Amino acid sequence: MGFGGRAGRAASDMSMDQHRRERVSETVREELAELIGFEMEDPRLASVDVTDVQVGPDLRHAHVRVGVWGGEREKQAAMAALEHARHYLRHELARRLNLRKMPELHFEQDPAAGADERVETLLKRAKKMRGPAENQP
Repeated sequence: MGFGGRAGRAASDMSMDQHRRERVSETVREELAELIGFEMEDPRLASVDVTDVQVGPDLRHAHVRVGVWGGEREKQAAMAALEHARHYLRHELARRLNLRKMPELHFEQDPAAGADERVETLLKRAKKMRGPAENQP
């Protein structure tokens, strides 16, 4: 076989599969952001942002990273609400998207999403720890 034979097709198929996974991941992220941010009425989800979705190579699983703003109690409540709504969200995605297989949704907190909030907390704590005399110019 010459150049562009079976090996060339396999490489092309892999890049096409990767491109398709990226497209599916982004589409699922956009739709979930719309559903969670604007269409669901659960107040526990008001502080949730969908930051990233990674669909597996077989399109059976989607790992959904979410940023949740607020204290630990709010974060736990939001994650519980997402788990409770998981089947509904998957059903809505299936209704809206034309995919042969709808991936199972797996929610996880995005640790990078709360980084700015964490910095603010640390700065406030550092300011409190400094004495009043140190805070004056």
